[in-house]
Amino acid sequence: MFDSYVIGEGTVRNVTEGDETVGFAFDSRIAYYRGLGVSMVEPFEITVDGEAVPTDALRFSLGDRTWTFDELETDYDTRWELTDTATVTVLRPGGLRGEHTVEAIEVLRISYLPFPSRTRCARTVTLD
Repeated sequence: MFDSYVIGEGTVRNVTEGDETVGFAFDSRIAYYRGLGVSMVEPFEITVDGEAVPTDALRFSLGDRTWTFDELETDYDTRWELTDTATVTVLRPGGLRGEHTVEAIEVLRISYLPFPSRTRCARTVTLD
């Protein structure tokens, strides 16, 4: 139901710092019917053309704050609400050029479920 929220359509883009492309990013909304504390958001599982991206290459941004997923698990004050758009950044030198398939699985710990909620989205994108 919320799978299209995991990678927002048309939001995959390269990220630059100065003249260097340091990775790519996409917008994401929570794949749950209500908000959650960000400490309950597990690391996204991301692949590019079937190759897994290591968790330490991921950043999660909400509003004006950015975390690693290790940092996110200890933030007990910030909530990711249903209507909030987060940005997931993948540190990958050179970013993405040409056509690629990007898959992301959003993993959430829901207090009343005995297992994590996993929502998958895959998009084929072409970037210059």
